[in-house]
Amino acid sequence: MKKLLLTALIAAFAAPAVFAAAKCETHPKSEWIKQEDFKKQLEGQGYKIDKFKVSGQCYEIYGKNKDDKKVEIYFDTKTGKPVKSEVQQ
Repeated sequence: MKKLLLTALIAAFAAPAVFAAAKCETHPKSEWIKQEDFKKQLEGQGYKIDKFKVSGQCYEIYGKNKDDKKVEIYFDTKTGKPVKSEVQQ
């Protein structure tokens, strides 16, 4: 029972760190790269986008990179620079 409780407590505290979203700078929407333009730019770099969304002040993609590895990447909406990324190993 103690082991189960300890596991639950660890999971409860670890979960927010694992699922924490990226923190992007706030820019006026008029300064954001247009979503369609940005998607085309990423596809030109070899990304295959399964899902593209706005997550807070970031653009977020789920898909595969040019090496065919799964990725989840958050981008700055004005500069297009990656802010946080996770790549399947």
